[in-house]
Amino acid sequence: MKGSTFVSNFMEAYEVSHIFFIPVILPHALAEIDKNTNIKRIMPHSEKSAVYMADGYARASRKPGICMAQKVGAANIAAALKDPFLACSPVIAITGGPYTETRNRNTYQEIDDLAMFKSVTKSSVRINDPRQLPETLRQAFRISTTGKPGPSHIEIPGQLGEGIDMGEIKENLIVEKEYINVPALRPIPETKSIEKIIIKILESKRPIIIAGGGIKTSGAQNELLELSEKLSIPVATSLNGKDVYPGNHKLNVGIPGLYSNTSANKSVLSSDLVIFIGSQTDSQLTLDWQVPRAESKVIQIDIDPEEIGKHYPVEASAVGDAKVTLNLINNKVKQVNLSDRSDWISKIDEFKKDSKNEVEMMMISEDSPIRPERLCKDISTLFPENSILVSDTGHSGIWSGTMVDFNNSSQQYIRAAGSLGWGFPASLGAKAANPDNTVICFTGDGGFWYHLSEIETAVRWNLNSITIVNNNSSLNQEIGVNERAYGGKLTHNHGDLWKFKETNFKNVAESLGAKGIRVENPNEISSAIQEAVDSNKPCVIDVVTDIYAFPPKPWLG
Repeated sequence: MKGSTFVSNFMEAYEVSHIFFIPVILPHALAEIDKNTNIKRIMPHSEKSAVYMADGYARASRKPGICMAQKVGAANIAAALKDPFLACSPVIAITGGPYTETRNRNTYQEIDDLAMFKSVTKSSVRINDPRQLPETLRQAFRISTTGKPGPSHIEIPGQLGEGIDMGEIKENLIVEKEYINVPALRPIPETKSIEKIIIKILESKRPIIIAGGGIKTSGAQNELLELSEKLSIPVATSLNGKDVYPGNHKLNVGIPGLYSNTSANKSVLSSDLVIFIGSQTDSQLTLDWQVPRAESKVIQIDIDPEEIGKHYPVEASAVGDAKVTLNLINNKVKQVNLSDRSDWISKIDEFKKDSKNEVEMMMISEDSPIRPERLCKDISTLFPENSILVSDTGHSGIWSGTMVDFNNSSQQYIRAAGSLGWGFPASLGAKAANPDNTVICFTGDGGFWYHLSEIETAVRWNLNSITIVNNNSSLNQEIGVNERAYGGKLTHNHGDLWKFKETNFKNVAESLGAKGIRVENPNEISSAIQEAVDSNKPCVIDVVTDIYAFPPKPWLG
């Protein structure tokens, strides 16, 4: 069959529902997809948006997100893949490339794109012959969905992929169903590893679990809850794992590290055993490896053997899928006497009360411009079941991660791994994957400006997400950085380093066909969110907030 037909058949067989692309790439394949499948072909306004949409789709659906661009757009694809790579998200990127016979001849648009993909993918492969495509596509799905998930990249011949589009493929379509979702495989740890972990946990007086995104990838939320309750172990979560443990549970201490709740940092630093599960123990989660301290006793459970002991020497460890591993522990361990840990739980309660008091007044503030804490409180109150909150990075990650509560297991939280501007297009990908769920993007004006043009994409494709813009007309997270650069003497005249022109995003949204709401009074937040949910249209809620509102600094004692 023609390569274009094979691509169409393959994507349908692997249950792909959306492809995010910038033209022109595989035009005949896209035409075949339109004629013969129900796959939606979403064309945004930039290659980075295409990647971020595929990333949001992948994280919300637990299926690989597909993005494509012609050869000239490959550099933009590579730059955008940094976020799904850092977030362990199964994104598969396809880009055009040179023909073998024209390589190194100053062909239009030709540079060595492949080198750019090596550091932001689990696998980056160049194929020169259409006969290589079936195996390469299958391998991309295998690699992206197994072990620690991540992006894969395929460079195909022809600037527009015409070497595949018009090529001949004789191989029959082979479908490996096990690689359509994550986790594709569930490695089982050794029995002796499980036994040693149990011994160490039972010996400790003040254990704490730090649950990472691997819990979510594995679908091990129930197993985590069972273990923590059975052994009376408090739980802190990474930002990627924020939704794996009920926010209102008495054992939930919040987010530790840099973007953190004070209660979480205090709890981790007061513990005598830290149990990392599905976590890369990165600098943000650990506040540059200060929370926990370097000398802390650590247990680590991870699907990736390279993560074990990478930053903290371990007392015990297990290499395996989180759900399988926690099930094995739960089946072997008996419930502890809760009185043995009553002092520890009382201390945890004290930390949580102190942390709540730290922000409580701001959460009920009537100030105008509005305090972001008040905005987060109202989002928590109104956030529906079966909903997804997609957060940008920077202050958006701090506010939403530490101050929006998720108390229902049907609620999801997805956050940027570090790329400002990721949030809005990612929320459209999440909405594409979950059309019947409420999807809310939490971003600042600084992040929203990056991909503002995708409002038009949302309107064109009826991607009815709700975007809440924490609009302080600035990148106010940069004030402190610039203040230090000027020796602590930053004046209003230096605002060009971090301030924007005041903009009414309600008007911008409406000019592009979306619904717009502007909120300047904190008492109007709730009604604005409800109006947006009821509108069933792409909606932008422009919330005018305090330019000098800053979250609490991370607690180190």
